[in-house]
Amino acid sequence: MAKSKFYVVWVGHKPGIYRTWPECQAQVNNYPQAKYKSYESEKEAQEAFTRGWQKSLNFTSDKKKEAAAAALEEVPEIDYNSISVDVGCSGNPGIVEYKGVDTQTSEILFYYGPIAKGTNNLGEFLAIVHGLAYLKERGSNKTVYTDSRTALSWIRKKEVATNLVRDESTQEIWFLVDRALKWLRTNEYTNPIVKWETKKWGEIKADFGRK
Repeated sequence: MAKSKFYVVWVGHKPGIYRTWPECQAQVNNYPQAKYKSYESEKEAQEAFTRGWQKSLNFTSDKKKEAAAAALEEVPEIDYNSISVDVGCSGNPGIVEYKGVDTQTSEILFYYGPIAKGTNNLGEFLAIVHGLAYLKERGSNKTVYTDSRTALSWIRKKEVATNLVRDESTQEIWFLVDRALKWLRTNEYTNPIVKWETKKWGEIKADFGRK
């Protein structure tokens, strides 16, 4: 025997709770953007009807938002004894430049560019490797912050995955990328490379302000 269901119609010809699908269907057919849902019990249906469709139909996304908010609460505080790197890109692909700054003071520690043609992700990658090399030269184990998940994955894999073609117009950035890859594969470092949590901390300190 099939279980009985209770049908909530929030937006329809006549909002309410209905005990059969044909009754519910009569309220939502030919009604623009009707809002309705079935429930296993009358109590659930009544609570949902009272709660309204915005909360009831977005329950899953609300849970995801709550989980995301909880995850942000778990984010540690900024380690200001660090450097932050970021890229500025005019077009993608386009002209690329990048820099590294002191996270505490925003003092520019290194800057490179403009590179005639490249991508945002390749610039982010180069900025991280430049930062690692910069710190190694100084015997520093400071953290490197980046806001690029893609560049972080390339650093871990010690390889890049990009559709940017190798031709005369991209010769400079490919030379730099190949050199950076060689550095990664032939050098050891203990610097933590950490994702900058923009949602909690705001824009990374090395941001070029071109959003």
